[in-house]
Amino acid sequence: METIVRIPAALRSLTGGADEVKAAGATVGDLITDLESRHPGLRDRLLDEKGVRRFINIYVGEEDVRFTGGLATEVKTGDQVSIVPAIAGG
Repeated sequence: METIVRIPAALRSLTGGADEVKAAGATVGDLITDLESRHPGLRDRLLDEKGVRRFINIYVGEEDVRFTGGLATEVKTGDQVSIVPAIAGG
């Protein structure tokens, strides 16, 4: 099963400029593994040794994966996955 993953502008240099890419997997972790095989370097921008980087948010539909199981969050046919960098300022 392939899922559409929305890519933020800051990471599009790794996807050849594409704002949406396809990835296969049953979980968010599987999707990231597949994304890495198709777009090398993406995993390091999304994950650290603890999981999803602090200033990166990953959503399945409208749910932040931090609250739904992290990298083990299941992805179903038709789900939309979005990678959203956190924005901070003052």
